[in-house]
Amino acid sequence: MIGEFFIGFIRIHILYHASKEEVFGVALIRELARHGYHTSPGTLYPILHRLRGDGYLSSRAMVVNGKMRRYYRITRKGARVLSECKGRIRELVDEVILEK
Repeated sequence: MIGEFFIGFIRIHILYHASKEEVFGVALIRELARHGYHTSPGTLYPILHRLRGDGYLSSRAMVVNGKMRRYYRITRKGARVLSECKGRIRELVDEVILEK
């Protein structure tokens, strides 16, 4: 059950970072680890593909050091969802953490 909650947090992190700059898988794995989410490629890449398939991320492929790398960026739809999530996160923090 906790894993399901964390997947939601990971999706929000991905959208947030993709709203700031283009992101790619390995860098996201490192960034998420900084926040305590130890994700494997087998977990991360399906999330990225789903976010892209659902229209929250766009992507472009580029060859880097002879290997294909896919870069992701948030879309307008993704930015709207991220904005809504931020409001709900504020409300949740107020209620659960700050106990307002």
